[in-house]
Amino acid sequence: MEKETWRFIDSGNESPAFNMALDEALLYWHSQKKIPPVIRFYGWNPATLSVGYFQNIKKEINFDAVHKHGLGFVRRPTGGRGVLHDKELTYSVIVSEDHPEMPATVTEAYRVISEGILQGFRNLGLDAYFAIPRTEKEKESLKNPRSSVCFDAPSWYELVVEGRKVAGSAQTRQKGVILQHGSILLDIDEDKLFDLFLYPSDRVRERMQRNFKNKAVAINALAQKPVTMDEARTAFKAGFEEGLNIHLEPYTLTPEELAFVNELAETKYASDEWNYKR
Repeated sequence: MEKETWRFIDSGNESPAFNMALDEALLYWHSQKKIPPVIRFYGWNPATLSVGYFQNIKKEINFDAVHKHGLGFVRRPTGGRGVLHDKELTYSVIVSEDHPEMPATVTEAYRVISEGILQGFRNLGLDAYFAIPRTEKEKESLKNPRSSVCFDAPSWYELVVEGRKVAGSAQTRQKGVILQHGSILLDIDEDKLFDLFLYPSDRVRERMQRNFKNKAVAINALAQKPVTMDEARTAFKAGFEEGLNIHLEPYTLTPEELAFVNELAETKYASDEWNYKR
């Protein structure tokens, strides 16, 4: 059976507003049937704190620390909690809801898309598997997360190695299109991460940070030798091709497409109205 060809865009390190604008633009173009499904890899310049669409930043985010660490800040169009995008490979997947290989439910589509990430970890020699909440207590905790930190607990079908979360993802569906994007951590600075959120007390912060070590881990804390960003790109690109049974064809944006993305970045994702609305 012939493999379907999807686009592959590696857009390098870009601003927080550009990164979110390009994901939205790809969703829009795909909904208009102008482009096939897309896998995109990217990074962040500067390192950035992104928050979920529904997060209340006044109650949860320590902006003094965001500024102290020289971080960018952006609100994602997807749900979920706060993510520090620093030493990571960020990915996005844009595909129609009615694609023949995409299940109807969010959770099952999440599992199908995440097969690509699973294979990527295995290409790096890591024994990754899907997290599946089994007890009622675990399922209930997903509905009522106690932490503002994304990597504090795995959700349905997120990737786990040795019982700890190694990738965090979020999904939205608009205009009949699925956008799933997420973080694949190479390294993590836990002190910096935990600086970025507000806590009832120092004791609560210390307890949460201590517990975090048991719940999340970066690739280079597990790999036998350090994994470079280029090695990660190669492993996960092949992983998506294997996991989704597709062929990825590299693509570069046209000047017109780039202008559209830059305008969307400036008017929406760089605006205080969007980023600070909650």
